[in-house]
Amino acid sequence: MLIGFAVPVSGGWATPANQVLIAEQAEQLGYHSIWTLQRLVNPAASGDPTYRNVPDPLVTLAYLAGVTSRVRLGVAIVNMPFVPPPLLAKQAATLDHVSGGRLDLGLGLGWMPEEFAASGVSMRRRGARAEEYLAALRTLWHDEVSEFHGEFYDIPPVRFDPKPLQSPEPPLLLGGTSEPALRRAGRLASGWISSSQADLAQIGRAIDIVRESAEKAGRDSSQLRFVCRGAVRVRLDGSAGGPGQRRPLTGTYDQIRGDFQMLEAQGVTELFIDLNFDPDLTGPAADPWDTMYLAREALQAFAPYDTGGFPTSGAVPL
Repeated sequence: MLIGFAVPVSGGWATPANQVLIAEQAEQLGYHSIWTLQRLVNPAASGDPTYRNVPDPLVTLAYLAGVTSRVRLGVAIVNMPFVPPPLLAKQAATLDHVSGGRLDLGLGLGWMPEEFAASGVSMRRRGARAEEYLAALRTLWHDEVSEFHGEFYDIPPVRFDPKPLQSPEPPLLLGGTSEPALRRAGRLASGWISSSQADLAQIGRAIDIVRESAEKAGRDSSQLRFVCRGAVRVRLDGSAGGPGQRRPLTGTYDQIRGDFQMLEAQGVTELFIDLNFDPDLTGPAADPWDTMYLAREALQAFAPYDTGGFPTSGAVPL
């Protein structure tokens, strides 16, 4: 199982300087990937601090591409309805070039009504829209002359360049938790990304649905990637609860690393540590300096090592 780390993307610690520091140290420690997320707006009346001060994910990754050379650059996720296919195709292809072919592009449908309203897009028929969106992206990336005509998107005959550096396209990883979304990932994508709210003790059920859908579509499910967003909450004081009460990826460093085995046994191929969903670290009352101190400690604690104790390219011995 490959291990990644999410850079600061929410709350007071989400500054360019902190993002660079985490990205550089993650690469030095042998992490396989670094990750961002998208949030366009946050409801004014929301008391949830999770999505405050969220920078654009692709601009952030382009910035971090310039200070790294090996680590993969992932976004989990860009919501397709909010961005026209040609614009995302251009942004992703450009990012793929400036990063030397390191982009992993996670895509989703969106769920927040305020974002749909602000984007001028209906929440209805999101699944059908996603099917068209992927087809539109692929004609732009794959074909010398691109053309697409559908219910939601209409692209006249055009030429699109540059094509992505990764051929024929950057890995497309779909999010979603409903059964139709999982089956869509199996049919159409390079893999699936779990949400921050996923029941990680049961994540294998979702993975099985994706695999089954891929096999029915005539695809080799063994080639799919299953990426777990690990909403980690480090609790060194034992406040995570006793046996049977502790949620996965919450607790001491040893307890959390022990959960890695459970995830890999269920079929997870990649896990990225994400501290952005811990309100103690990213909420309004959190001190960004303290958050960065713990983040750098977590980088060391979860760093991928081989059996000789040396950083590897991402594989964790289990």
